[in-house]
Amino acid sequence: MARILIAEDEEALRALTARALSDSGHEVVTAVDGADALDILTREQGRFELLLTDIKMPLMDGIALALATARDYPAITILLMTAYADQRERASNLEALIHDVILKPFTLAEIKAAVAAALRAHAAR
Repeated sequence: MARILIAEDEEALRALTARALSDSGHEVVTAVDGADALDILTREQGRFELLLTDIKMPLMDGIALALATARDYPAITILLMTAYADQRERASNLEALIHDVILKPFTLAEIKAAVAAALRAHAAR
């Protein structure tokens, strides 16, 4: 299965998503915000197949994290999450860099399906 980095500032959602993806057989690492995620990416030398990140976070938002990840680790597939329509609009300019934007709230089945689709796209590259 895949190594997945989740960047989400809402602790309950981060834990729930991580547990669901771990239960699906993935190795999951979590970060509390974009800056933390970038530190992990650097420390792990980009050894992840997928970055699943919220857009709206403190310190470094998901858009900035996606841009840095695409620049430094272009092999990582990026999946964004947001509950805000205006944030989804900001992400529309990143279509060449990201796989998709998932709207919150989502069900566990929806996030698992979105991750599976992103990982299939990653494998096809």
